[in-house]
Amino acid sequence: MMKIYIVDDDISVIKMLEEIILDEVLGELIGSSLSSKKALEEIPILKPDIILLDLLMPEVDGTTLVEILKEQECQSKFIMISQVSSKKIIGEAYERGITFYISKPVNKREVATVIRNVTDNIMIEQNLDKIKKVLNFDSHNQPTVSPSSVTGQQDSLEKKIKVIFSRLGILGESGCDEMIKLCKYIKEGKISLTSNKLKDISNEISDNPKAMEQRIRRAINRGLSNIASLGIEDYLNEVFVKYSNTLFDFEQVRLEMEYLRGKKAYGGKINIKKFIDNLILLVDEM
Repeated sequence: MMKIYIVDDDISVIKMLEEIILDEVLGELIGSSLSSKKALEEIPILKPDIILLDLLMPEVDGTTLVEILKEQECQSKFIMISQVSSKKIIGEAYERGITFYISKPVNKREVATVIRNVTDNIMIEQNLDKIKKVLNFDSHNQPTVSPSSVTGQQDSLEKKIKVIFSRLGILGESGCDEMIKLCKYIKEGKISLTSNKLKDISNEISDNPKAMEQRIRRAINRGLSNIASLGIEDYLNEVFVKYSNTLFDFEQVRLEMEYLRGKKAYGGKINIKKFIDNLILLVDEM
C-alpha cells in the first residue's frame, strides 16, 4: 500500500483529500501539514511514496517545495492540486518535477484516478528494479520449461502487446511486429535492454538490425505523438494517464504536446530501452 502525505494551507481541502483516500482505499495516510516548512521537515523522515500538495502556499510555494525535495534526492511522486489555470505556471510545475496536476475544486473521481495511476507507475518502476537485480542469476538453476508451455506463453505475450499497441494507435506500424519479436526474445532469454545493447540483440533476430531499429523507432515516435494528442484532447483520458509516464517519459510527452500545439519548434524524444522494458512489465501485469 502506498504511503501518502498531504500539504495544503486549507484544512478543508486536507480533510476532503483524506476522506477520498480512505473511502477509495488509495493508500496509507502517513501525515499532512498546513505549512510547507513543516512539510520539508517531515517528508525526509516519513519518506512517502506519493505527496499531494497545493501550488499556492505561504512561506514556500508548491513548485519550490518540489524542487527542494528533489535536490535532497526525494523519491516521492508529486501530485499538485491547485486552482491556478495558467498553462505557463503548470508547465513550470512539470519542469520542476511533479507527476500530475489536478485543478481545484477537487473532484473525487479525478483524484482517485490519478492516485491509482501514479501508484501503478510506482509499482512498474519497483518491478523493473527487482527484475534488474535478479537478472544476474545462474541459468543452470532455472527449472525446465516444456516447449508447449513456452509457445503458449509467447502467444499470450503477443496478444497482450497487440492490445497495448492498439491503445497507442500503432498496431499497423511496420516496427510493431519486430518489437513483438524483440519482446519474445528478451522474455525467453530473461535479459533486459537496460543491461544489453539493442544493436547486439537486434543482430541475433534480424538480418538487417539497423533497419529494424529504425522501424521500431518510427513506431514508438508515432505512439508518442498519439499519446500527446490524447492528452491535448482529454488530460484524464485513461490511455494517456496510464502510458504517458510508463512507456514514455512524461516530460517528453509534454514537449510533444507543446509541439503539436505549435508552441515548440521541436517535439519530445523517445527512449527505446525504456519503452520495451516497461512494455514487458505492463504485459506481465495484464
